[in-house]
Amino acid sequence: MDEILNEWIQLRIAFFLGIFLLIALCEFFFPKRAKANVPQKTRWISNLSIVIIDNFFMRLILPLFAIEMAFLAENWKWGIFNRYEIPYALNLILTIIILDLIIYLQHVMFHVVPFFWRAHRMHHADLDFDVTTGIRFHPIEVIISMGIKIGVVALIGATPIGVLIFEILLNATSMFTHSNLNLPISVDRVLRSIIVTPDMHRVHHSIKEHETNRNFGFSFSIWDRLFGTYLNQPSEGHLKMTIGIKDFRHPKYLRLDWLLLIPFIGKITNYTRKNREKKE
Repeated sequence: MDEILNEWIQLRIAFFLGIFLLIALCEFFFPKRAKANVPQKTRWISNLSIVIIDNFFMRLILPLFAIEMAFLAENWKWGIFNRYEIPYALNLILTIIILDLIIYLQHVMFHVVPFFWRAHRMHHADLDFDVTTGIRFHPIEVIISMGIKIGVVALIGATPIGVLIFEILLNATSMFTHSNLNLPISVDRVLRSIIVTPDMHRVHHSIKEHETNRNFGFSFSIWDRLFGTYLNQPSEGHLKMTIGIKDFRHPKYLRLDWLLLIPFIGKITNYTRKNREKKE
């Protein structure tokens, strides 16, 4: 199993690097917001460094990852899908759909519970919005997220290939939905009927609380529409809207050392969904 896991991990890394470079290149030639608020070099060094730190702490703290739990569940017949015979294709599809729903609900939770918002606000404190924002998550958040995925994988008995596809999809859509990519309005309209687009998710990174607490989806746009958290456009438009949150506007919070300290700084504000301003 170790050999298979290593091959799958290498495959995931290859997809990650390939998709990252492709989106970064597209951003360069077709940017939505041409003027950056802060030097890109400062942000990219910190945002990319966070990925390395995240993986280090996950391996240090967690005994296994979601893909490894999928193999264990399959071998030991844990979980719903392993106890009841269902077609493999259906198992695969349901694994991806259920995990994506869980990520949506988890995202909402990180905006509802003050403790979780402390960790998640590092992601929202970015003053610009591009492909690196999609991989900028605090180690506390990624560990909690992986723990939730491990539990869900064990509970449903998710197929390993389904978990691998979902993890690759999640990485890809997170980078795509956070990209500074200028999609034609007609293309955006068609795509967002199925998946989350950059324009759809950019609303979620607005400085305005009632917009920050909308459009929680990562991959499929159906969840926001189904649960009533969908907002079509930001009130000030995509070019004029302010990215980030009010608590962390100083450029020092873009540095790696300050990024890691954000969960431990200050008080919780109205960005938590249960206290959000009722503005529509």
